Amino acid sequence: MRTFLLGPFLALLPRRWRDTLSFRESINWRIARTLSGFGESLFALIAMIFWYSYSVVGWVSRGVDAALAGKTGPGVTDQEIGFIAITIFATHPLTWLLVYLGVEGGVRLVGAFASEDTLGSLPLFALDRLYLKMTGRSAPNAAKAAGFEQANFASYKSAIRERVRQSRQGRIPDELHFGKDGDDEILEIRACRRKPDWTAPRTVRYQEAFYRLESCYDGASPRPFRYRLRRLSAGVMGRTVLVYSPEEAPVLAER
Repeated sequence: MRTFLLGPFLALLPRRWRDTLSFRESINWRIARTLSGFGESLFALIAMIFWYSYSVVGWVSRGVDAALAGKTGPGVTDQEIGFIAITIFATHPLTWLLVYLGVEGGVRLVGAFASEDTLGSLPLFALDRLYLKMTGRSAPNAAKAAGFEQANFASYKSAIRERVRQSRQGRIPDELHFGKDGDDEILEIRACRRKPDWTAPRTVRYQEAFYRLESCYDGASPRPFRYRLRRLSAGVMGRTVLVYSPEEAPVLAER
C-alpha cells in the first residue's frame, strides 16, 4: 500500500532524504519510480491543457472585446490578437515550468525502466545541495553515487543510452557461475538486463538457498550486468528478500 500511496511522492526526493526513512525497505521502488515519472508527465500535460484554455482563450476573448469596443485602435485583426496571445503563452514562466515538469517526468519514467536507481526531482536535489552548502555539511558518498545526485544530467543520459541498447539487443537467459571462495560458495549471475532493486547487501533467494548480494559490476556483452552473491548458511523469507526466479531458465557457465 505504501508503494502506491507514498512511493510516487517519495521517489521525487533526493536519495539522501529517502535513506532516512525507516520504512524504505517496504516500498517497491521500481513501481514507485514508474508511477512517479508517469504521474509527473501526466500532471504536466493536464496542467498545460488547463493553462492554455485559461490563458490563451481568455486573452483572445478579452482582446476581441477590446477591439470591438474600439480600445485597441483601428486595423487590429483577430489573427493579430491570437498571435499575441500565443506569443505571451509561449514565453510565460508557467508554460516553461510545465514543459520542464513534462520532460523531467518522461526522463524519470525512462530511467525507471533502464536503471535500478531512483531518479529524484532536480529542483529538490538542488535545494538539498544548497542546504548542505549553507550548513557546511558534506553529502554522504552513497548520495553522490546515484540518480540526480551527480549534480548533472549524466545519469539521465546513461539511463537513456542503456534503454536504447536494450531495445536493440534481444533478451537471452541469465548465465550462472558457481565457484568457491575458501569454504564459501559463490554465485555470479550474468544478465543482459539490469535487475531493479538488486543493490548490495540485499539478501537473494534462489531455489531453496539464500545468498547475500555482495557487489554489482559491469561486464562484457551480451550479458553486461554481473551480480556476485555469497551463499548463506541459513535464511528466512521476509519482505526485503529478493526472490530470483527468472522467466527463462538460466544456463550454467561452461567450466
